[in-house]
Amino acid sequence: MHLEGERRIAAPRERVWAALDDPEVLCRCIPGCESLERDDAAKMSAVATVRVGPVKARFRGTLTLADVRPPEGLRIRGQGQGGPAGFAQGEADVALAADGEATVLRYAVDAQVGGKLAQIGGRLIDQSARAMAESFFAALDGEIAGPPAAPITAPTTAVHSEEKSAPSLRLVAVFVAAVAVAALAWLVW
Repeated sequence: MHLEGERRIAAPRERVWAALDDPEVLCRCIPGCESLERDDAAKMSAVATVRVGPVKARFRGTLTLADVRPPEGLRIRGQGQGGPAGFAQGEADVALAADGEATVLRYAVDAQVGGKLAQIGGRLIDQSARAMAESFFAALDGEIAGPPAAPITAPTTAVHSEEKSAPSLRLVAVFVAAVAVAALAWLVW
């Protein structure tokens, strides 16, 4: 299976990069992710429950980061087992490009699946992976933007406050989650 695309994120590249390196942020953004833990600087362990058509399975797997170039991009390799549902393995290339005050994230994923997942058919798997990616990006956009500002109901005096820092969006790059969930559900997922 091959999946590629790009997404414009309304945040500076360094902020997006930092968000993608935070396992807690990624876990909240990845559809079905139950846990995502950093084993060391280049390796993460993940557990995700994924449904593709009639097949629902809990996958356990690992993601390995390579060719890490903060804040420009990286390569993610993943593999996982979902019991009778099958296995998944593959890799994803992720690139972040500054676009004014925003960031363009480009990704390309190549994955192989086996077991019941392989019997479902490529078109259904592709549709599910794209839907997961869209869910991931919507959640990531929310994480980076933070909660909506409360409306001001009365005049106030200006108060200087420190800008709320985004959750540490360091190393991975938006798609360690969506591609690590679309590459963890199709790689590991």
